[in-house]
Amino acid sequence: MPKSSFSFRLIKLLVGLFIYGIGVAMMVKAGIGVAPWDVFAQGISKQTGISFGQSTIVVSALVLLLWIPLRVKPGLGSVLNAILIGVFADLAMPYLPDFDSYFARLALLLGGMIVVSFATGLYISCGMGKGPRDGLNVGIAQRFKLPFWQARTGIEILVVLVGFLLGGQAREGTLIFALLIGYLNQISLRLFGLADKDGRV
Repeated sequence: MPKSSFSFRLIKLLVGLFIYGIGVAMMVKAGIGVAPWDVFAQGISKQTGISFGQSTIVVSALVLLLWIPLRVKPGLGSVLNAILIGVFADLAMPYLPDFDSYFARLALLLGGMIVVSFATGLYISCGMGKGPRDGLNVGIAQRFKLPFWQARTGIEILVVLVGFLLGGQAREGTLIFALLIGYLNQISLRLFGLADKDGRV
């Protein structure tokens, strides 16, 4: 592939991950519940005594292992996803406002979900590899011939239940995320031509 094409795709990937990091920061800043995978990571952290960051890395490694039977191949984007989203979220956090109003915080959470969903379609469309969790969602959707939103929603609900049982924090924002993020991502995948009108990837 020509160097210019690779450069364009790399820039597209980095922009997508940057936007994703902003979306994550928005959801965390809202303070009304973390995403299901973060609940899972918190639960593992409490049960093992390792830090939340270390637990997140462990979760990502376990998810990547699940790619093997689903025949999903990692790429450069998979590695950069694991490294950069947290960095970009940390950079964005200080610039986000603190809201006292519950409804403002709810709006921030929902806005973050929309931003994350758009960013997911953007960086996946560059064709440089999916993030660990996105690869799992896509692999399951393809393996079992499910619409993407059904695959992701099912996984998110399972993960948050296990994380909660392990001691992770789950609030109303977590439930909202688990129920809506799959459908929002399906819309994003269709926007970038990665899913058909029925939501199949």
